[in-house]
Amino acid sequence: MSKSFYHFLMKYRHPAPKDAISTFANHAYVDHSFPKTSEDYHEVSSYLELNGHYLDSMTVFDEAWQQYVLLEG
Repeated sequence: MSKSFYHFLMKYRHPAPKDAISTFANHAYVDHSFPKTSEDYHEVSSYLELNGHYLDSMTVFDEAWQQYVLLEG
């Protein structure tokens, strides 16, 4: 993949989030410990399971990851 997941996710940032992925992107942006260079599902998923208190559900991450793989993979 050419971009990290974080870099991919940042294109969904929006001042007035329109959906759950935009909200996730906004929160990830201010999460200074987010694994910003990772392209590995398990690394990002594990991080979010322990530190992603801002996610209502890991389903949001899974949906974003599917888009990442589809568009960047």
